[in-house]
Amino acid sequence: MIIYNAEIYTMEKQGPIPNGYVAFDREKILKVGSGDEWKSAFAGEEAVDAKGARVYPGFIDAHSHLGLFDDGLTDEGSDGNEIVSPVSPDLRAIDGMHNADPCFKEARDGGVVLVAAGPGSANIIGGQFALVKTYEKTIDRAIVDPFIAMKAALGENPKMCYGKENKAPQTRMGNAALLRGVLSETIEYYEKKKQSEEKWAEYNEAMKPENADQKDKDDKPDRPDVFEKDLELEAMIPVICGQKPLKIHAHRQDDILTAVRIANEFSLKYTLDHCTEGHLIADVLKEEYDLGQSENRGLGIFSDPEKPKGGKLLGIIIGPVIGDRSKPELSNLSLSTAGVLEKEGLPVAVMTDHPCVPEQYLPLSAALAKKGGMTEQGALEAVTVRAAEILGVSDRYGTIASGKAPDMVVISGSPLSLESDVLMVIGSGRIVSDLRK
Repeated sequence: MIIYNAEIYTMEKQGPIPNGYVAFDREKILKVGSGDEWKSAFAGEEAVDAKGARVYPGFIDAHSHLGLFDDGLTDEGSDGNEIVSPVSPDLRAIDGMHNADPCFKEARDGGVVLVAAGPGSANIIGGQFALVKTYEKTIDRAIVDPFIAMKAALGENPKMCYGKENKAPQTRMGNAALLRGVLSETIEYYEKKKQSEEKWAEYNEAMKPENADQKDKDDKPDRPDVFEKDLELEAMIPVICGQKPLKIHAHRQDDILTAVRIANEFSLKYTLDHCTEGHLIADVLKEEYDLGQSENRGLGIFSDPEKPKGGKLLGIIIGPVIGDRSKPELSNLSLSTAGVLEKEGLPVAVMTDHPCVPEQYLPLSAALAKKGGMTEQGALEAVTVRAAEILGVSDRYGTIASGKAPDMVVISGSPLSLESDVLMVIGSGRIVSDLRK
């Protein structure tokens, strides 16, 4: 398929391409160009005249609970928080997502094609966030990555959920202690698991026929004990090995700094989600981000002991920017946060935190971040390329370029304007929403 006669906003370093076209199939974007050269290069293919409309990469929400808190339902549709144990890393978002929630269609019609969705913030460790497409019929078809990050939470929410039951955590000290505790347990568990694997490897090698026949009966090794798996700690291994980031819910500046402190202690990759008071410590966060750019940071606790340790801040995910100051830790909520962090040189994405803000209002959230001080380019990047980079999927998503995923939005004007209408949404190379009149 070819979309032509469009203004292409690739979200790469080049500016918009006037009178542009994008050629693509179901797997990837084939070519981005301008003028009429597509007529000979792609003769016979289905062509759509954009009539001067703009084309952007499909919008990406880096933090949502889409499908886990169902629209219009209360207890029956609340599947985002398992408030039984404050440490629940084995929970998987994909097992709780309601594929028929009408909010998926609303998101798609709003141009939001990719969503990082997962557990809420009731638990210190809430479970595994997933990256899903909004335009597929089933969650299994929608999965891009079933485990894009491990959700963690600090601040008021875990305290409120467990403290009132006279359980830990009751304090911010308790929050941090539980988080350190599960990370330390995972390290100990992982070391025992590796030792068991080594013993079994030695045993299996010794018991091969060609080796066993050469040994006397008394020389044969004892069969190792069977290693008992712990599914909760198994789920944390990718975190302590630097393979998956912690996605840390933190509003108040002391909670943000606790997140940074613990990530540095355990050499974790991490994102700061919400980061409501981030504008008050923007210089500190920039310093941490710059330190994290060393190739030896964020590699997990088992990286080379001779190399420098420390965490790697992947980026900051701001939001929801639409809403009231509903609890004490939101007392410094400000539209200026994203702009202050952008000016400091930090990578910033904007989220909806759906259902706090309905998913289709992601572009509106970016527009309000611009109103609060973000540059126009920064606000557009916050829901496209910057969100993709922070999530670690920019090799496929977030820009319009050859080889990238064919997920795009055709829109009558700027996504940051209320006057603009989404005309068409392309998902995996096919028209998944056609709103042309």
